[in-house]
Amino acid sequence: MPAMTPAPLPVILDGDPGLDDAIAWLLALASPEEVQVLGVTTVHGNVGLQLTTHNAGVTLALAGEAGAEVPVFAGADRPLVRVPLTAPEVHGDSGLPASDLPEPERAPEAEHGVNFIIRTVRERPGEVTLVATGPLTNVALAFRLAPDLPGLLREVVWMGGGTAQGNRTPAAEFNALADPHAARVVLEAGARVRMFGLNVTMQAIATPERVERLRTLGNRAGTVSAELLTFYAGFYRQRYGLPGGALHDPAAVAAVLRPDLFQMQPMNVQVETQEGLNFGRTVCDLYGVTDQPANVQVGMRVDDAAFFELLLERLGRLP
Repeated sequence: MPAMTPAPLPVILDGDPGLDDAIAWLLALASPEEVQVLGVTTVHGNVGLQLTTHNAGVTLALAGEAGAEVPVFAGADRPLVRVPLTAPEVHGDSGLPASDLPEPERAPEAEHGVNFIIRTVRERPGEVTLVATGPLTNVALAFRLAPDLPGLLREVVWMGGGTAQGNRTPAAEFNALADPHAARVVLEAGARVRMFGLNVTMQAIATPERVERLRTLGNRAGTVSAELLTFYAGFYRQRYGLPGGALHDPAAVAAVLRPDLFQMQPMNVQVETQEGLNFGRTVCDLYGVTDQPANVQVGMRVDDAAFFELLLERLGRLP
């Protein structure tokens, strides 16, 4: 008897597109064998909520038929406590600095993104994976409004934090720093969490050769992705001395599609919410010195070459 093909995992994509969020979402939309995208929820972050919501619609339109029926829900427009933080120096003023972009094909839904998350997870207990590639404000609000939610989610997969240095401050990664109080709520809620921080995502670099391979796919998704990553590369060369931008957010989606590409380590992770030099830092107990129980599976290594081949093959499926 032939082995049965597993059904696609139902996922909600939550993020702040932003150029690498857009590429991550294209990767998910191009992978219907592995995931069924139930909807996308937007949050403040790389740019303001109005732009992240518009960019979500642009990304779905870029995906063609794969994105045509996916609804967009606008979520939180500001962090829980701190003042808003954006990153135009990395993502441009619009969040999607590319020339050949379609307009959104459908308007955002009237329902708030947080309510959509709560409703959808409750309708499908134990089934839904929430892939968060931005500040965790929507997820934290959902957990506060619906305390049963952490136990009903299949898992939260978050691109954020890191085991060592930051990128927006010496201590903090941008998504964690943009709403550290929300990150603390989520990591302390008891949900199953996999975290892909800078320590692993900075292993996956969009080198000029890789960008050119995306460009030569011959489709608009590949050309736009190459243009976005070319914009990104200048910042990474100047700040980090790297030959291209890191594929941060696509790594979180790749981990859902192909968990075998990543080496994980369970550890206790806490988030610093005291203002000061370490504000927003994800404090990862790498060596178990606190004797606190592990609450997060932390990404440590990635098969960089296989990850990029997956991204290239999937984006090549799109218009």
